[in-house]
Formats: sequence, structure tokens, C-alpha cells
Amino acid sequence: MINIWQKTFTKIYPGVNKEAAWRIATDINRWPEWHGDLESCTMEEPFVVGNHFMLKPKDRKAVKIILTEIQEGHSFTDCTIFPGARMYNTHALEETSEGLRITNTTVVRGPLKWLWVKLVAEHVTATIEEETEALINLVEQRT
Repeated sequence: MINIWQKTFTKIYPGVNKEAAWRIATDINRWPEWHGDLESCTMEEPFVVGNHFMLKPKDRKAVKIILTEIQEGHSFTDCTIFPGARMYNTHALEETSEGLRITNTTVVRGPLKWLWVKLVAEHVTATIEEETEALINLVEQRT
């Protein structure tokens, strides 16, 4: 039995520029502009696999998030390490005939996944649609 919890959000946005969406989505230091629940997000290193950023939600402690996979211009996955579990978020952009498909998949694995799903992952996934809409609004303002 695989010990994972997973939730995916996907939506197609007609007429949205993929390159602009990628630039904004990967500009980690500016995430608080479109993530309403963040106090700060700081990445001092280049956006490459193995580097990390610090994400500080409002009213919570900052967490270290490591970039684990990047397909330039298409997707990236980040990982938060908790005691007894890891949470992965994959952010993907795909051009389709209907428009830009944005998909966010959150996966939590490990023996204490149940705890981190309740403490973190459920909140993270509950805000993804709202944050994606805010990202799209920002892309449309800038293009």
C-alpha cells in the first residue's frame, strides 16, 4: 500500500500568455502579491533544483521549501520536509487548444502524513484556486 495523500486542481484559462505566467509563478520573492495568506517568501539563490526558499504564512512559522524538479517553462516541484512526512507541490503550465492549463498537485507522503494533511496540506489545497485566479489576474495586468 502506498502511503500518500494527493489533491489536484486544474483549470484552463483562455488567452493567457504562458511565458508571462511562468515568469510570475517562478518569481518566488513576489509570491505574497498573489498568495493572500503569505506574509513573506524569500529566495536568495537562483531558481534551480536543490536550492530553497523560505515561505512565511501569516500567523505561522516560516518553512524551508526545496526545489526538487524543474522543467523550464513547463513545471516545477517543491518539497517541504516535516517530521515524519514530506509535502510536494507540482505547479504545471500547459498550452492547449482551449488556452493555458494550470495544474497544481499536492502530495503528502510518510508515516505522519495524516497529521501534516490536517495541519498544513488541507489549508494549502483549499486556497489554490483563489491563488491561481490571483496569478492569472496579475499576468493579465502585466501583458
